[in-house]
Amino acid sequence: MKRALITGIKGFTGRYLAAELERCGWEVWGIGFHAETGDTRYRCVDLADAAGLEAAVAEIQPDAVVHLAAIAFVGHGEPEAFYQVNLIGTRTLLAALAACDKTPECVLLASSANVYGNTTGGVLNESTPPNPANDYAVSKLAMEYMARLWMDKLPIVIARPFNYTGAGQAESFLLPKIVAHFRRQTKVIELGNLDIWRDFSDVRAVAMAYRRLLETRPAGETVNVCSGQTHSLREVIAMAEDISGRSIQVQVNPAFVRASEVKTLCGDASKLRALVGEWHTPPLEETLRWMLEK
Repeated sequence: MKRALITGIKGFTGRYLAAELERCGWEVWGIGFHAETGDTRYRCVDLADAAGLEAAVAEIQPDAVVHLAAIAFVGHGEPEAFYQVNLIGTRTLLAALAACDKTPECVLLASSANVYGNTTGGVLNESTPPNPANDYAVSKLAMEYMARLWMDKLPIVIARPFNYTGAGQAESFLLPKIVAHFRRQTKVIELGNLDIWRDFSDVRAVAMAYRRLLETRPAGETVNVCSGQTHSLREVIAMAEDISGRSIQVQVNPAFVRASEVKTLCGDASKLRALVGEWHTPPLEETLRWMLEK
């Protein structure tokens, strides 16, 4: 039985990835900042704690690592935190892994499609030049460049997930916010720019993609994880209305409109499928139905 270590295992993606790996026969361990005592395979360690990370890695001796722990909400109010956690925290983890007697077979780092920013030219593949438009995206791109300094010591794979969602995601994210308003039968919802287009995947499909990347171990590669289709917020609202049988009044709140908003993100998953085999994500309407009926 292979042993996987997931950072941020108690977070939204971490919970689904842990379930996916366990379903496929992995022994799953995790680290995070939640103080929990009931889980014997969980260690409470801060990414800023170099000694704590080294001790946890030395104890767990993972065969594979998935680094999910990050500040992922683009609207987070403290820009410095993006760099402390997403960049410096990742470097501290890589140093701990490199110092371990046992080198993992694969270290998967979760970056973000936000590194592409407002790049024009339609569907984005991994060779598209980055053009980050906010501190979150810059921190993730900096993390990618920093990680390359460790690729001679660790078998690193960088995943660039586009937007994804599912049951249990925090309402600070857009689609869960919309779903929550429909579930509570709220008559009015305040949103920002309705004319942004996003490539949405289902978190369960993303977890499967991460698991397959761990198994194929394409060290040194950067890989998009995406559906290849875009939907506007207007379309999302229409889908939710159709599924729920209820209408909602949308009001644009200027406070929710970001000056650095990325207008369109659509990815090309050809490289992912070439590496891991056939893979797909459910249609967005199916994911929304799961979220609304959960």
